[in-house]
Amino acid sequence: MTAENNKTTHFGFKTVDEDAKAGMVHGVFSRVASKYDIMNDLMSVGIHRLWKDAMMDWLAPRPGQRLLDVAGGTGDVAFRFLKRAPGATATVCDMTESMLVEGQKRAEAEDMAERLSWVVGDAMALPFEDNSFDVYTISFGIRNVTRIPDALREAYRVLRPGGRLMVLEFSQIPNDMLQWLYDRYSFNVIPVMGQIVANDRDSYQYLVESIRKFPDQETFAGMIRDAGFEQVKYRNLSLGIAALHSGWKI
Repeated sequence: MTAENNKTTHFGFKTVDEDAKAGMVHGVFSRVASKYDIMNDLMSVGIHRLWKDAMMDWLAPRPGQRLLDVAGGTGDVAFRFLKRAPGATATVCDMTESMLVEGQKRAEAEDMAERLSWVVGDAMALPFEDNSFDVYTISFGIRNVTRIPDALREAYRVLRPGGRLMVLEFSQIPNDMLQWLYDRYSFNVIPVMGQIVANDRDSYQYLVESIRKFPDQETFAGMIRDAGFEQVKYRNLSLGIAALHSGWKI
């Protein structure tokens, strides 16, 4: 393939070959895995926990459901789901094995071991059969996927008819002044925090930049519809710093 035919995408604010992005993202999360949970608490002042609880409130897990949590990392969403749904099972799928290893060290993982499985896999080519899951979740992960439409089509494929997609992701604040203030915090504080806590400024610089490159709420909702989902809706969290998107396979 000639250089002219190579497809490109973004890695934060950098333009990179599509084929290179997955490896670069894998490198980021491999480096930050051991500090991932504590950095989430510090960066959001713990608010990410409220966002994930809001996700569960809207999702309303039911007994016996089968969850696939993609880019599930250290298991935060899967643990919450299983606590609310007796008899349910959860599969945590992530491309970065070291993130899954960190999740399996958590006390909740041991307590829920019989209902949990941990699988290394790519959101754009999931290692699961069609119509396998009742619920598909992805939290703060879809913006790191090389081709988001491919990941959404895979979500549609592995969900059974009547299954539900729910995405929690950083988004855009629909107020220019508040967005400006949030950007000042993101770009000036978070990379420094990453350097101090995780000894890795560059990875957190990328994570901040990736938020700014992610589509706004309406655009992303349209991408979900294009993948085949119906009844697509979204809810802003914390003025739009994050947003929940919901869709159904009907």
